[in-house]
Amino acid sequence: MKPLSINPQVLNVKESATLAINQQVKTLRKEGNEIYHFGFGQSPFPVPALIQKALQENSDKKDYLPTQGLPELLTAISQFYGKEFGYEFTPDLVCIGPGSKELIFQIVYLLEGPLLIPAPSWVSYGPQAAIRGKKIVPILTKRENGYRLQAEELDKICHQYGEIQKILIFNNPNNPAGSCHTESEIKEIAEICRAYHVIAICDEIYALINYSGHPHYSIAHYYPEGSVVTGGLSKAFSAGGYRLGIIMIPPTMDHVLQALKSLISETFSAVSTPIQHAALTAFDQYEDLRMEIEKCTTIHQFTGEYLHQRFLNMGLNCPKPEGGFYLFPDFNKYSQVLKARGIITGNQLTNTILKEANVALLPASDFYLPATNLGVRVASVDYDGEKLLKEFPGIENMTPEAIQTLFPNLVKGCDHLENFLQKL
Repeated sequence: MKPLSINPQVLNVKESATLAINQQVKTLRKEGNEIYHFGFGQSPFPVPALIQKALQENSDKKDYLPTQGLPELLTAISQFYGKEFGYEFTPDLVCIGPGSKELIFQIVYLLEGPLLIPAPSWVSYGPQAAIRGKKIVPILTKRENGYRLQAEELDKICHQYGEIQKILIFNNPNNPAGSCHTESEIKEIAEICRAYHVIAICDEIYALINYSGHPHYSIAHYYPEGSVVTGGLSKAFSAGGYRLGIIMIPPTMDHVLQALKSLISETFSAVSTPIQHAALTAFDQYEDLRMEIEKCTTIHQFTGEYLHQRFLNMGLNCPKPEGGFYLFPDFNKYSQVLKARGIITGNQLTNTILKEANVALLPASDFYLPATNLGVRVASVDYDGEKLLKEFPGIENMTPEAIQTLFPNLVKGCDHLENFLQKL
């Protein structure tokens, strides 16, 4: 048989770095290795019991739902986002998909123009655009700004591309940096988007996991006519495997919404019916879940602050996280001693740390930074979430002994990383 021909744009796409490191760690652990998993960002907490119960009670639902989604769910999402974040998306502007990842892919596929990606940003935005054959334009951000995109950085890139339509993918709170943009930053970015005909895809999957001390601000608040917002169940509701995402499109982009509905109808048709009923409970009965979600967020805050302080004590550069469950330290202070060992790329660094310190990390190059950048993405979720919900005494009551008991892998992972650096 002759070799099979494959779309070359797909051939150039590698497996998602986050999924690949997770499978690698699972294999190493299965082989008996003690690995400290700082590489994969999945909420460690159980799906709230109320949502689990709704899924069980609706397991008999087997009929196809409308392409756009369960009508009651669309209404609940519209009301939830209106109450929590002040959005004005009516139910007819909401679509449900199998994860926000798929919905982002579909909207990027539909829209013309280059994709502007603040660097560092989540690993899958670029490969999704590459599958479409779309030009990818990283926008380098700065550590001193917490890797938060600044208006002047966006302005410079937009000026280069002139009047053509452009797409900005904007993840806030940010994966991998754990940063949350301020209101003034958001306002200025919104003004640039409006001036240069930029469509903003606001990836707000971590919007409920915000411990910055200020509310969640979105480009959609200040540039509603050109902003699409996505979210879902995977992070705050700890239901990544449920694969339910949300996209909300403004009425000014009605033709895009109609095109998206057509694309959905010819691809995944509709999200699992029992899952949509479970999601209805998540959004419609959020007040019954609020305390649990906020407790999970408090634990994310504690682990982020703990790791941040440990990294600073090791001599690593690391902005303090403000949302989500990620940090983005770099090893620049060790660059010369690492170079003496032949380690000049982030990939070499993370491979060496995994081999010698048993700590799994992802290199900055997976997040659109140069190969020689010595930053790494850290996920702060390697602990027993179910146990934590029962036993976490509150940030103010945490002692060194309690940290050791409740977060053993985070403590040991940091200890191993510290030992690795001391031996350089």
